[in-house]
Amino acid sequence: MIGKNARQWGTAAKAFFYIPPAGGEHRGALRMFVGLAIPSLVLLATGHHNLVMYAVFGCFTGMYGRGEPHQLRLFHQVSAAAFLCACVVAGILTSASNVGAWGFVALETMVAGVGSVVTDRLRLRPVGPFFGIFAFGACAATPLATTPWVPALVAVASAACAIAVGFAGWFRVRTWHPGKRRTPVPHLMPPLPGHLATGAMYVVAVGLAGSLATAMGWGHPYWAMASAAIPLSAAGLSAGMARGFHRVIGTYAGLVVAALALGAFPHPVFLVLLVIAFQFPTELYIMRHYGLSLVFFTPLILAMGYLANPGSLRGLVLDRAAETTIGAAIGMLVLFAFMHRPGSAAAAEAQPA
Repeated sequence: MIGKNARQWGTAAKAFFYIPPAGGEHRGALRMFVGLAIPSLVLLATGHHNLVMYAVFGCFTGMYGRGEPHQLRLFHQVSAAAFLCACVVAGILTSASNVGAWGFVALETMVAGVGSVVTDRLRLRPVGPFFGIFAFGACAATPLATTPWVPALVAVASAACAIAVGFAGWFRVRTWHPGKRRTPVPHLMPPLPGHLATGAMYVVAVGLAGSLATAMGWGHPYWAMASAAIPLSAAGLSAGMARGFHRVIGTYAGLVVAALALGAFPHPVFLVLLVIAFQFPTELYIMRHYGLSLVFFTPLILAMGYLANPGSLRGLVLDRAAETTIGAAIGMLVLFAFMHRPGSAAAAEAQPA
Protein backbone atom coordinates (compact mmCIF):
# COMPACT_ATOMS: atom_id res chain seq x y z
CA MET A 1 0.00 0.00 0.00
CA ILE A 2 2.80 2.41 0.90
CA GLY A 3 4.59 1.64 -2.35
CA LYS A 4 1.39 2.17 -4.35
CA ASN A 5 0.74 5.53 -2.67
CA ALA A 6 4.34 6.58 -3.27
CA ARG A 7 4.02 5.75 -6.97
CA GLN A 8 0.76 7.70 -7.19
CA TRP A 9 2.34 10.74 -5.55
CA GLY A 10 5.33 10.42 -7.86
CA THR A 11 3.07 10.30 -10.92
CA ALA A 12 1.15 13.34 -9.67
CA ALA A 13 4.39 15.25 -9.08
CA LYS A 14 5.63 14.44 -12.59
CA ALA A 15 2.33 15.57 -14.05
CA PHE A 16 2.50 18.84 -12.10
CA PHE A 17 5.95 19.75 -13.44
CA TYR A 18 5.40 18.46 -16.97
CA ILE A 19 5.32 21.19 -19.62
CA PRO A 20 3.76 20.10 -22.93
CA PRO A 21 5.68 20.97 -26.11
CA ALA A 22 4.97 24.31 -27.74
CA GLY A 23 2.18 24.46 -30.28
CA GLY A 24 2.24 27.95 -31.68
CA GLU A 25 1.40 29.78 -28.44
CA HIS A 26 4.06 32.37 -29.27
CA ARG A 27 1.72 33.93 -31.86
CA GLY A 28 -1.00 34.65 -29.29
CA ALA A 29 1.62 35.75 -26.77
CA LEU A 30 3.08 38.20 -29.27
CA ARG A 31 -0.37 39.62 -30.05
CA MET A 32 -1.01 40.09 -26.33
CA PHE A 33 2.40 41.73 -25.88
CA VAL A 34 1.79 44.23 -28.70
CA GLY A 35 -1.82 44.84 -27.66
CA LEU A 36 -0.73 45.75 -24.14
CA ALA A 37 2.49 47.58 -25.04
CA ILE A 38 0.78 50.19 -27.24
CA PRO A 39 -1.72 51.62 -24.69
CA SER A 40 0.66 51.15 -21.74
CA LEU A 41 3.50 53.07 -23.36
CA VAL A 42 1.08 55.82 -24.39
CA LEU A 43 -0.10 56.12 -20.78
CA LEU A 44 3.49 56.15 -19.52
CA ALA A 45 4.56 58.80 -22.03
CA THR A 46 1.62 61.04 -21.10
CA GLY A 47 2.20 60.71 -17.35
CA HIS A 48 -0.84 58.48 -16.65
CA HIS A 49 0.96 55.35 -15.47
CA ASN A 50 -1.63 54.98 -12.68
CA LEU A 51 -4.18 53.99 -15.36
CA VAL A 52 -2.17 51.06 -16.74
CA MET A 53 -4.31 48.65 -14.71
CA TYR A 54 -7.37 49.56 -16.77
CA ALA A 55 -5.38 49.08 -19.97
CA VAL A 56 -4.41 45.59 -18.81
CA PHE A 57 -8.03 44.60 -18.28
CA GLY A 58 -8.95 45.89 -21.72
CA CYS A 59 -5.97 44.05 -23.19
CA PHE A 60 -7.25 40.75 -21.74
CA THR A 61 -9.56 40.79 -24.77
CA GLY A 62 -6.62 39.44 -26.75
CA MET A 63 -6.61 36.20 -24.73
CA TYR A 64 -9.79 35.06 -26.44
CA GLY A 65 -9.91 33.24 -29.76
CA ARG A 66 -6.17 32.49 -29.88
CA GLY A 67 -6.08 29.76 -32.49
CA GLU A 68 -9.31 30.55 -34.31
CA PRO A 69 -9.79 31.81 -37.89
CA HIS A 70 -9.84 35.59 -38.07
CA GLN A 71 -13.60 36.11 -38.41
CA LEU A 72 -14.32 33.73 -35.52
CA ARG A 73 -11.62 35.38 -33.42
CA LEU A 74 -13.11 38.78 -34.23
CA PHE A 75 -16.56 37.66 -33.09
CA HIS A 76 -15.26 36.18 -29.84
CA GLN A 77 -12.95 39.09 -29.08
CA VAL A 78 -15.67 41.67 -29.65
CA SER A 79 -17.94 39.64 -27.35
CA ALA A 80 -15.17 39.32 -24.75
CA ALA A 81 -14.40 43.05 -24.98
CA ALA A 82 -18.03 43.89 -24.27
CA PHE A 83 -18.04 41.57 -21.26
CA LEU A 84 -14.71 42.77 -19.85
CA CYS A 85 -15.43 46.47 -20.38
CA ALA A 86 -18.84 46.08 -18.76
CA CYS A 87 -17.14 44.54 -15.71
CA VAL A 88 -14.55 47.35 -15.63
CA VAL A 89 -17.22 50.06 -15.85
CA ALA A 90 -19.30 48.34 -13.16
CA GLY A 91 -16.21 48.17 -10.95
CA ILE A 92 -15.40 51.84 -11.53
CA LEU A 93 -18.95 52.86 -10.63
CA THR A 94 -18.78 50.67 -7.53
CA SER A 95 -15.54 52.36 -6.52
CA ALA A 96 -17.23 55.74 -6.91
CA SER A 97 -20.12 54.59 -4.70
CA ASN A 98 -20.23 53.79 -1.01
CA VAL A 99 -21.44 50.20 -1.04
CA GLY A 100 -19.35 49.00 1.89
CA ALA A 101 -17.33 45.79 2.24
CA TRP A 102 -20.31 43.43 2.28
CA GLY A 103 -22.02 45.25 -0.56
CA PHE A 104 -18.85 44.75 -2.56
CA VAL A 105 -18.91 41.00 -1.85
CA ALA A 106 -22.54 40.79 -2.91
CA LEU A 107 -21.92 42.68 -6.15
CA GLU A 108 -18.88 40.64 -7.13
CA THR A 109 -20.74 37.43 -6.35
CA MET A 110 -23.49 38.59 -8.69
CA VAL A 111 -20.90 39.39 -11.37
CA ALA A 112 -19.54 35.84 -11.00
CA GLY A 113 -22.95 34.21 -11.47
CA VAL A 114 -24.11 36.42 -14.32
CA GLY A 115 -20.68 36.36 -15.92
CA SER A 116 -20.64 32.56 -15.91
CA VAL A 117 -23.93 32.39 -17.78
CA VAL A 118 -22.90 35.13 -20.22
CA THR A 119 -19.49 33.66 -21.07
CA ASP A 120 -20.99 30.19 -21.49
CA ARG A 121 -23.72 31.50 -23.77
CA LEU A 122 -21.13 33.37 -25.84
CA ARG A 123 -18.94 30.24 -25.92
CA LEU A 124 -15.83 32.17 -24.97
CA ARG A 125 -12.42 30.63 -24.50
CA PRO A 126 -10.77 30.88 -21.97
CA VAL A 127 -13.84 29.32 -20.37
CA GLY A 128 -15.56 31.03 -17.47
CA PRO A 129 -15.90 34.51 -16.00
CA PHE A 130 -12.55 34.69 -14.18
CA PHE A 131 -11.18 37.73 -16.00
CA GLY A 132 -14.45 39.60 -15.58
CA ILE A 133 -14.54 38.77 -11.86
CA PHE A 134 -10.97 39.94 -11.49
CA ALA A 135 -11.54 43.12 -13.49
CA PHE A 136 -14.63 44.10 -11.50
CA GLY A 137 -12.99 43.38 -8.15
CA ALA A 138 -9.75 45.23 -8.85
CA CYS A 139 -11.52 48.28 -10.29
CA ALA A 140 -14.07 48.39 -7.48
CA ALA A 141 -11.35 48.14 -4.81
CA THR A 142 -9.12 50.85 -6.34
CA PRO A 143 -9.84 54.46 -5.30
CA LEU A 144 -10.48 56.69 -8.29
CA ALA A 145 -7.82 59.33 -8.95
CA THR A 146 -9.80 60.94 -11.77
CA THR A 147 -13.31 61.14 -13.16
CA PRO A 148 -14.86 57.69 -13.85
CA TRP A 149 -15.06 58.09 -17.63
CA VAL A 150 -11.26 58.36 -17.99
CA PRO A 151 -10.32 54.85 -16.77
CA ALA A 152 -13.39 53.47 -18.56
CA LEU A 153 -12.19 55.02 -21.81
CA VAL A 154 -8.71 53.58 -21.26
CA ALA A 155 -10.18 50.07 -20.91
CA VAL A 156 -12.36 50.44 -24.00
CA ALA A 157 -9.49 51.86 -26.08
CA SER A 158 -7.16 49.04 -24.96
CA ALA A 159 -9.78 46.43 -25.82
CA ALA A 160 -10.16 48.00 -29.26
CA CYS A 161 -6.38 47.92 -29.69
CA ALA A 162 -6.28 44.22 -28.77
CA ILE A 163 -9.04 43.47 -31.29
CA ALA A 164 -7.20 45.39 -34.02
CA VAL A 165 -3.97 43.51 -33.31
CA GLY A 166 -5.83 40.20 -33.30
CA PHE A 167 -7.43 40.89 -36.67
CA ALA A 168 -4.36 42.46 -38.29
CA GLY A 169 -3.11 39.11 -39.56
CA TRP A 170 -6.11 38.86 -41.88
CA PHE A 171 -4.60 41.55 -44.09
CA ARG A 172 -1.68 39.20 -44.74
CA VAL A 173 -3.57 35.96 -45.42
CA ARG A 174 -6.93 37.44 -46.48
CA THR A 175 -8.69 34.15 -45.85
CA TRP A 176 -12.36 34.13 -44.90
CA HIS A 177 -14.51 31.21 -43.82
CA PRO A 178 -18.14 32.33 -44.17
CA GLY A 179 -19.51 28.95 -43.11
CA LYS A 180 -17.42 28.62 -39.97
CA ARG A 181 -19.52 28.11 -36.86
CA ARG A 182 -18.71 28.95 -33.31
CA THR A 183 -16.84 26.22 -31.52
CA PRO A 184 -18.60 24.44 -28.67
CA VAL A 185 -17.32 24.79 -25.11
CA PRO A 186 -17.25 21.72 -22.83
CA HIS A 187 -19.32 22.21 -19.70
CA LEU A 188 -18.62 20.84 -16.28
CA MET A 189 -22.14 19.47 -15.80
CA PRO A 190 -25.47 19.18 -17.61
CA PRO A 191 -27.53 22.39 -17.85
CA LEU A 192 -30.24 22.86 -15.20
CA PRO A 193 -31.50 24.38 -17.52
CA GLY A 194 -29.04 26.16 -19.76
CA HIS A 195 -25.87 27.11 -17.87
CA LEU A 196 -27.48 27.95 -14.54
CA ALA A 197 -25.85 25.03 -12.71
CA THR A 198 -22.36 26.30 -13.52
CA GLY A 199 -23.42 29.83 -12.60
CA ALA A 200 -24.70 28.60 -9.24
CA MET A 201 -21.37 26.92 -8.59
CA TYR A 202 -19.55 30.21 -9.21
CA VAL A 203 -21.96 32.09 -6.95
CA VAL A 204 -21.37 29.68 -4.05
CA ALA A 205 -17.58 29.54 -4.41
CA VAL A 206 -16.99 33.24 -5.02
CA GLY A 207 -19.51 34.30 -2.37
CA LEU A 208 -17.97 32.03 0.27
CA ALA A 209 -14.42 33.14 -0.52
CA GLY A 210 -15.32 36.83 -0.40
CA SER A 211 -17.31 36.44 2.81
CA LEU A 212 -14.48 34.64 4.59
CA ALA A 213 -11.82 37.11 3.40
CA THR A 214 -13.99 40.06 4.43
CA ALA A 215 -14.82 38.57 7.83
CA MET A 216 -11.11 38.04 8.48
CA GLY A 217 -10.39 41.65 7.59
CA TRP A 218 -8.02 40.99 4.71
CA GLY A 219 -7.21 43.92 2.49
CA HIS A 220 -7.97 42.44 -0.94
CA PRO A 221 -10.96 40.08 -0.72
CA TYR A 222 -11.39 40.16 -4.48
CA TRP A 223 -8.15 38.16 -4.77
CA ALA A 224 -9.75 35.33 -2.79
CA MET A 225 -12.92 35.61 -4.88
CA ALA A 226 -11.02 35.46 -8.17
CA SER A 227 -8.94 32.51 -6.99
CA ALA A 228 -12.10 30.63 -6.00
CA ALA A 229 -13.21 30.79 -9.63
CA ILE A 230 -10.06 29.17 -10.99
CA PRO A 231 -10.77 25.47 -10.23
CA LEU A 232 -14.30 25.82 -11.60
CA SER A 233 -13.18 26.68 -15.14
CA ALA A 234 -11.41 23.36 -15.74
CA ALA A 235 -13.17 20.53 -17.60
CA GLY A 236 -13.70 17.99 -14.83
CA LEU A 237 -12.95 17.35 -11.18
CA SER A 238 -9.34 16.16 -11.44
CA ALA A 239 -8.44 19.00 -13.81
CA GLY A 240 -10.08 21.51 -11.46
CA MET A 241 -8.17 20.20 -8.46
CA ALA A 242 -4.91 20.37 -10.40
CA ARG A 243 -5.73 23.91 -11.50
CA GLY A 244 -6.29 24.91 -7.86
CA PHE A 245 -2.89 23.56 -6.79
CA HIS A 246 -1.26 25.26 -9.76
CA ARG A 247 -2.89 28.51 -8.65
CA VAL A 248 -1.45 28.34 -5.14
CA ILE A 249 2.05 27.05 -5.90
CA GLY A 250 2.51 29.24 -8.96
CA THR A 251 1.38 32.29 -7.01
CA TYR A 252 3.86 31.59 -4.20
CA ALA A 253 6.72 31.40 -6.72
CA GLY A 254 5.48 34.55 -8.45
CA LEU A 255 5.37 36.41 -5.15
CA VAL A 256 9.09 35.77 -4.65
CA VAL A 257 9.75 37.32 -8.06
CA ALA A 258 7.39 40.21 -7.31
CA ALA A 259 8.96 40.95 -3.92
CA LEU A 260 12.45 41.06 -5.42
CA ALA A 261 11.50 43.10 -8.49
CA LEU A 262 9.14 45.61 -6.88
CA GLY A 263 11.34 45.96 -3.81
CA ALA A 264 14.45 46.71 -5.84
CA PHE A 265 12.88 48.85 -8.60
CA PRO A 266 9.67 50.57 -7.45
CA HIS A 267 9.90 53.39 -10.03
CA PRO A 268 6.77 53.69 -12.21
CA VAL A 269 8.75 53.41 -15.46
CA PHE A 270 10.20 50.07 -14.40
CA LEU A 271 6.81 48.81 -13.20
CA VAL A 272 5.11 49.67 -16.49
CA LEU A 273 7.88 47.95 -18.44
CA LEU A 274 7.61 44.92 -16.15
CA VAL A 275 3.86 44.70 -16.77
CA ILE A 276 4.43 44.78 -20.53
CA ALA A 277 7.36 42.34 -20.51
CA PHE A 278 5.72 39.76 -18.24
CA GLN A 279 2.58 39.64 -20.33
CA PHE A 280 4.41 37.68 -23.03
CA PRO A 281 5.58 34.69 -20.91
CA THR A 282 2.26 34.70 -19.06
CA GLU A 283 0.40 34.13 -22.30
CA LEU A 284 3.09 31.80 -23.62
CA TYR A 285 2.60 29.29 -20.79
CA ILE A 286 -0.96 29.84 -19.59
CA MET A 287 -2.37 26.99 -21.71
CA ARG A 288 0.64 24.69 -21.38
CA HIS A 289 1.41 25.03 -17.65
CA TYR A 290 -0.84 27.26 -15.59
CA GLY A 291 1.45 27.25 -12.55
CA LEU A 292 4.45 28.44 -14.54
CA SER A 293 2.41 31.23 -16.14
CA LEU A 294 1.58 32.51 -12.65
CA VAL A 295 5.27 33.02 -11.92
CA PHE A 296 5.01 35.91 -14.40
CA PHE A 297 1.34 36.83 -14.01
CA THR A 298 1.60 37.40 -10.24
CA PRO A 299 4.27 40.15 -10.38
CA LEU A 300 2.43 41.65 -13.36
CA ILE A 301 -0.75 41.93 -11.28
CA LEU A 302 1.02 43.32 -8.22
CA ALA A 303 2.91 45.85 -10.34
CA MET A 304 -0.22 47.17 -12.06
CA GLY A 305 -2.02 47.32 -8.72
CA TYR A 306 0.91 49.16 -7.15
CA LEU A 307 0.84 51.68 -9.99
CA ALA A 308 -2.87 52.34 -9.45
CA ASN A 309 -2.80 52.39 -5.65
CA PRO A 310 0.67 52.30 -4.02
CA GLY A 311 0.88 50.65 -0.64
CA SER A 312 3.00 48.40 1.55
CA LEU A 313 4.76 45.80 -0.60
CA ARG A 314 4.93 43.43 2.35
CA GLY A 315 1.19 43.77 2.90
CA LEU A 316 0.47 43.14 -0.79
CA VAL A 317 2.60 39.98 -0.82
CA LEU A 318 1.11 38.55 2.37
CA ASP A 319 -2.46 39.35 1.32
CA ARG A 320 -1.91 37.79 -2.10
CA ALA A 321 -0.52 34.59 -0.58
CA ALA A 322 -3.22 34.21 2.07
CA GLU A 323 -6.19 35.12 -0.10
CA THR A 324 -5.05 33.02 -3.04
CA THR A 325 -4.71 30.01 -0.75
CA ILE A 326 -8.12 30.34 0.87
CA GLY A 327 -9.84 31.21 -2.40
CA ALA A 328 -8.38 28.25 -4.30
CA ALA A 329 -9.18 25.89 -1.40
CA ILE A 330 -12.81 27.04 -1.33
CA GLY A 331 -13.07 26.73 -5.10
CA MET A 332 -11.80 23.14 -4.99
CA LEU A 333 -14.17 22.22 -2.15
CA VAL A 334 -17.17 23.70 -3.96
CA LEU A 335 -16.18 21.96 -7.19
CA PHE A 336 -15.95 18.65 -5.34
CA ALA A 337 -19.34 19.17 -3.71
CA PHE A 338 -21.08 20.14 -6.95
CA MET A 339 -19.51 17.37 -9.00
CA HIS A 340 -20.56 14.76 -6.44
CA ARG A 341 -24.09 15.97 -5.88
CA PRO A 342 -26.89 13.55 -6.83
CA GLY A 343 -27.57 13.75 -10.54
CA SER A 344 -24.23 15.30 -11.51
CA ALA A 345 -22.05 13.80 -14.22
CA ALA A 346 -19.34 12.80 -11.74
CA ALA A 347 -21.83 11.17 -9.41
CA ALA A 348 -23.41 9.26 -12.29
CA GLU A 349 -20.01 7.93 -13.36
CA ALA A 350 -19.31 6.78 -9.81
CA GLN A 351 -22.46 4.62 -9.65
CA PRO A 352 -22.02 0.87 -10.33
CA ALA A 353 -23.36 -0.34 -13.67
